[in-house]
Formats: sequence, structure tokens, C-alpha cells
Amino acid sequence: MSVVAENSVSTFSIDVDTASYSFVRGSLEQGVLPPKSAVRAEELINYFPYDYPSPADRGSPFSVTASLMQTPWNTGTELLHIGIRGYELARDSAAPANLVFLVDTSGSMGEPNKLPLLVNSLRLLLDSLGPEDTVAIVTYAGSADVALEPTKATERSTILATLERLCAGGSTAGAEGIRQAYLLAEQNLAKDGVNRVILATDGDFNVGITDSEELKSFVERKREKGVYLSVLGFGRGNYNDALMQALAQAGNGHAAYVDNLMEARKVMVEEATATLFPIAKDVKIQIEFNPDVVQEYRLIGYESRMLAREDFRNDKVDAGEIGSGHTVTAIYELTPTGSEAALVASPRYGRETNSPESAYSDEHAYLRIRFKAPDGDTSTVITQPISRANEIGETGTVAREARFSVAVAAFAQILRGGLYTGDYDYDDVIALATSAKGEDRFGYRAEFVNLIRLAKSAAAMEPLRR
Repeated sequence: MSVVAENSVSTFSIDVDTASYSFVRGSLEQGVLPPKSAVRAEELINYFPYDYPSPADRGSPFSVTASLMQTPWNTGTELLHIGIRGYELARDSAAPANLVFLVDTSGSMGEPNKLPLLVNSLRLLLDSLGPEDTVAIVTYAGSADVALEPTKATERSTILATLERLCAGGSTAGAEGIRQAYLLAEQNLAKDGVNRVILATDGDFNVGITDSEELKSFVERKREKGVYLSVLGFGRGNYNDALMQALAQAGNGHAAYVDNLMEARKVMVEEATATLFPIAKDVKIQIEFNPDVVQEYRLIGYESRMLAREDFRNDKVDAGEIGSGHTVTAIYELTPTGSEAALVASPRYGRETNSPESAYSDEHAYLRIRFKAPDGDTSTVITQPISRANEIGETGTVAREARFSVAVAAFAQILRGGLYTGDYDYDDVIALATSAKGEDRFGYRAEFVNLIRLAKSAAAMEPLRR
């Protein structure tokens, strides 16, 4: 918890990665609770699409919905829920895409849930590409090779034939592969389009550049030239989750973990436009809390996305991107000023609070969101005060979507040890998630409820394993 009297401003970069959810699912399906460090709450929350209001027109890159609601696991606090939804581009109006698939073909990729699944995943993505999009394939094992020069997506048979010829063998020259992939992307640069390297791998790099900071710096320099990096993870064991996430963040890209063909369809088909075509970049959120109303706050998740207060106005500081139609959710837990639920005692020599004469006495907080156009260098800021007028009840689309995201947030916190969730347990999460399941067109929310049940069973078995 942060004390508002000491630090009233919270600043972070948005995050639309989803790799942690799939990794957690893989662990639970094996009857094992995931390592706490692998549970990133924001990635679990943002795994799901949410029916937030859409922007009115293309002139607004995204809409923002801020809501206040009761905290399910603590009657003495409330939640500030922020929902963002990107403008959804029609696929035929999206800019052309220059894509380079960087495919790990090292020996460890020979397992069924690795290279074969990777190939099937890329086959699915072809169905989402337009006639002006191009695809190239670079493979890396003991060395890096160009398996397919830039080819129009309409030449489907040529691309598929290349994919079918891929086979696993050798060590992992990942760094050399990255160099080759970026070179190919730059040679075929779409000046008014999307240029992206998509790294598909099962793990760590053990040949070439092994220093993670050096790799990140390389990716960051290429990002400044207009070529972004996304990461698709496959398999378990030697998968370096932290490095893959860091590289995707440095490359203004999306990190996903593909553990089955259904997940491949979600990432490559249903979310392809959102993943490949950004509508805003360097998106930062800053919230200033009013100490007269809020005594403490904590942001659920986003630990690796926190920014210094001064970074918010610095356009040189990188942040996350929002893709076409993407939804992003952030949730704060707030302790009202004077509440007995406060975890930190009020300072003896602190400032006076509860000032009824204040012009802002009704405001909980002030929200600022800063972003750039995909091809821009100068940011724009939008602002919104948050007050009692933002309170929501139990009914309506926004309330339903907020409740479901809060259920996911509760689940993530329990998996990480439940430091702030008290007696709230898996059964409580199941009840909350079930009440807010909604239409659930693709069955993601029903699957989530089943994962909670698996976590409950795995937790019960933990003492037996010891």
C-alpha cells in the first residue's frame, strides 16, 4: 500500500501482454500451482476481452471508462477500475503489414507442443492477413538462415510449403537470428505500414548475445527505426519467461504464450488485428489521489511497468501500445481517509485532511492518460476527474465487465499468496466470476472458472507433495 499523504501520484505504462495467463493455465492443467513469480496479475486480467464502450469515431484512438465499486475481499476499501478500449480498424482499412517470423528450430523444439504447434499457429495467422501484407521467415538453430524472402500473403502455397519444411535440430543462435530478422524487416520496410518481427521460441538464447541488457538495447534501437518485436512462447522447461517479456516490452510488442491450438486461434485469428496494428503507442497512465478522500492505494499488478512521476511528461520514455480493438484494464484498491481498514497508521505530524472547504472535496482522484499516434513523436494527454459520480452498482454492462475483471484480479492475488485478500477464497472467486460471465462467445470465461477449480484442487494437494 502507498500512503497518499506521502506519495499521492501513481504512474505506470499500460500492458497488454497475456503470456502469464497461459503459463498459469499450463501449470494448473498439470495439477501444480504456478510459481508466484510467474503470476502477473495484469496479464491475467488483460487476457480477456471486455465489452467496454467503443470510441465514437476514429478521431479518438481509445475510450476510457473509470468506475468505483466495493472491494469484494475487504468491506473497508473500494476499487477504482479503469477500462480502456482501442478504436477497432476495419481489416481492409488497416495499413499494410511487413512481418518477419523469427522461428526457433533448435533441437528442443522437436516436441509436439513446440515446433508443430508453432507451424499450425502461423498457418492460422495467414488467414488474418490482407493482400498487401508480406511475410518472411528466418530460422535459427546453430546459425540463422532466411527460409523465405518477403512474400505477399496471397502466395499462400509458397508460405505454407516453407512452414512444412521446418524441422528442429541444433543449438540456439537466437541473437544472430534477431539480427537477421531485423535486417530483412528493414530491407522491406513499409514506410506507412506496420513493420514487426515475431519471435517464436521455446526458451533461452544460448549462442550469440547472452546478456539480456545488451539484447534489450538492440531491440530498443530497432524500435526507434520503426520495427517492433512481438514474442510467442511455446513449451515449458527452459522457457525464459522474464527475458521474453522484457524483449517484447523493449520492442513495443505483445508477449503471448501458446500452449494449445485454441490459444493459437485466440492470438493469431481473433486478436490478430489488435496484436499487429497499433492505434496508440507509449501509453502512460498517471493518477493523482486526493488525500482528503483517499488515505492509501495500491495498484494490482503492473510491477514491471511502474514509471517515475517525471517519466509521464517525458516523451523519450517508452511505454506500452494499444492495438486495434484492444482492451486494457487497471485496478486500484483504495482505502478511504479515516477508514479502520488502513494498513499504515496516520502520521503524527502529517497534514490535516478532511477539508470540507476544498474545491476538490468530492474527487477521489484525477486521471491522466498520455499517448502518441503510432507514427508520432509528440504525445497527447487526456484527463478525467474521478468522483462519486463514477460509482457503479451491480447491473449494467460496465458493472458486469468490471466484476469479472475483479474476479480475475482476486484469483491472481490468491495465487501469489493472498497478502491483501484476507479470507476471500477460490469459492468466492468462482461465485463472482460466474455471476459476471456474460455472453462468453468463445468460452474463455467458462474456462477461467474451471481453472479456479483446478487451482483449488492443486492447493489442496500441496501439503501432500511436501
